[in-house]
Amino acid sequence: MAIVMAGVLVPAPAVAHPGTAAVLRHGVDDLHGLGITGVQGLVRDGGRAVAASSGAAPVDGYFRIGSVTKTFVAVALLQLAGEGRIGLDDPVDRWLPGVVDGNGNDGRRVTVRHLLQQTSGLYDPTFDLTVWQSADGFAAHRFDHYAEKDLVATAMRHAPLFPAGTRWSYSNTNYLVAGMLLERVTGRPWQAAVRSRILAPLRLTHTFYPGDRVSLPRPHAEASKQFAPGGPLVGTTEFNPTVTGAAGGLVSTPADLAGFWQALERGRLLPPGQLAELHRTVPADDFQALRPGIRYGLGVMWIPNRCGGAWAHLGSMPGMSTLAAAGPGGRRSTVLYLATELADPDRDRAVVQRQLTLLDDLICQSR
Repeated sequence: MAIVMAGVLVPAPAVAHPGTAAVLRHGVDDLHGLGITGVQGLVRDGGRAVAASSGAAPVDGYFRIGSVTKTFVAVALLQLAGEGRIGLDDPVDRWLPGVVDGNGNDGRRVTVRHLLQQTSGLYDPTFDLTVWQSADGFAAHRFDHYAEKDLVATAMRHAPLFPAGTRWSYSNTNYLVAGMLLERVTGRPWQAAVRSRILAPLRLTHTFYPGDRVSLPRPHAEASKQFAPGGPLVGTTEFNPTVTGAAGGLVSTPADLAGFWQALERGRLLPPGQLAELHRTVPADDFQALRPGIRYGLGVMWIPNRCGGAWAHLGSMPGMSTLAAAGPGGRRSTVLYLATELADPDRDRAVVQRQLTLLDDLICQSR
């Protein structure tokens, strides 16, 4: 078994169809040419895989997966729902009384499903944290520790954006609360539930939650972020991920992440009833500018394409972005990781659109 990287075979699963290798190679080079310092990509087709990197990036390096973490958390909660230990339509207040409260927020009206589907209306505390906003804020707070309950409390200082269940709006608060629910139901931290229920059964040994550890294992690409158009690239590799917790804190590799998405869509993690709940979608209003027709299920996005569509999730951390996906039925899965965030809107838009086009090409390959 082998992976193709820059024309060199290295140990890994058996090589997929050579057409896939050429498409992936061209795509990661294009993204590097758009100003991304390091790009990693991997495609699994059945039990075979092909990978490539471009720029200053290893072929299968570690990276922060950002909001792709949400899919893992949703799957763990859906497993508990399938076991009858929590209901998707349970109000949050049943399990976490007083956590969603104040300024019009009401945990009696927000359900588990609302959280997982991003229809709760809860404010996102990300907008209040200077670590995300500027180079100076990042330098001052990049190593700070954050408790999920404190981040949720920050969100509760704001009125909800809309009554629960009436609209869609992406908010990290939903998954910070979801992580707290996992802990309340299982009696263990959310990351322990993810590890025992998903990572260990699938043998994803390179995926973990680092807690307050600010460094990444080697090998990894060095991440950088441009905080303002025309500004310098600021190194962002070292960072305390507790600021995102259950909403975005996991570290993984392309091979592990592609394996997870393939297993998910093949039904290895959820029985049919819970997988159907995962796939029940609503229009993702905030994401229509990325591509019209994007919808959101329970911790997954549906991205339409020329061959139907793909189940996916986007993720970002300072200086890092991820797009992970699988086609229906899980025959093919794809992971793209970029080690640079650009502030210029036109350049950033070009990067995102090239990612989506590459995703289409890779998922829609006939073999």
